[in-house]
Amino acid sequence: MTTYDNSAPMGATGLPQPPRWVCVLLGLFMVLAGLMVLGDIAFFTVVSALFIGWMAIAAGAFEIFHAFWTRGWGGFVWQIILGMLYIAFGIVLVTQPLTGALLLTYVLGIALLVSGVVRMLIGIGRWQQGGGMIFASGVFGVLAGLIILTGFPMTGLWVLGLLLGIDLLSHGIGWLAFAWLPVAKPA
Repeated sequence: MTTYDNSAPMGATGLPQPPRWVCVLLGLFMVLAGLMVLGDIAFFTVVSALFIGWMAIAAGAFEIFHAFWTRGWGGFVWQIILGMLYIAFGIVLVTQPLTGALLLTYVLGIALLVSGVVRMLIGIGRWQQGGGMIFASGVFGVLAGLIILTGFPMTGLWVLGLLLGIDLLSHGIGWLAFAWLPVAKPA
C-alpha cells in the first residue's frame, strides 16, 4: 500500500514548497555571493565575460552539430553561419575578456537607452491607462543607458560585475523573505 506525505504546504503549481531551511540556505548563499561580487566588481566583470564566452562557444558548437543532425529541415547554411558567429563571439570573449566586457557593456548601454526611449513612448501613448509607471521605467532605462555610455570605456570595467552583484544580492534577499513569509492556507 502506498502512502503520500501531504504535510508539506502546496504552492500555486500544486507541488510542495521546499523546506524553510532550504530557502534560508539558498538565500544566505546568494547574499554572500552577491556581497563577494560587490567586493571586487572589476574581477567579476571579467569572470562574467569569460563565462559568457565559454557558453557562446558551447552554444555555437551545438548549433553547428544541430545543423548537421537536422540537415533535411532547411536552413542548414544559416545554422552553420549562426553557429560560427557564436563561436567567434565566444572566442573574442575568452581570449580578450577585458575587451569582451567593454563590448558587452557598450551593447548593454545602447540596449538600455533604446528600450528606455521605447518604454517612454509607450507610456506617453498609454498615459490614461496608467502609462505613467511605464514612462518612469523608461526614464530609468534611459538614465542607466546614458550613465553607461557617457562613462564608457571606464564603465566597462565595473557595470557587469555591479549588475551581477546586485542581482545575486536581491535574489538572496528574495529567498530569505520567501522563507520567512507565512504560507497561505487554501480555502
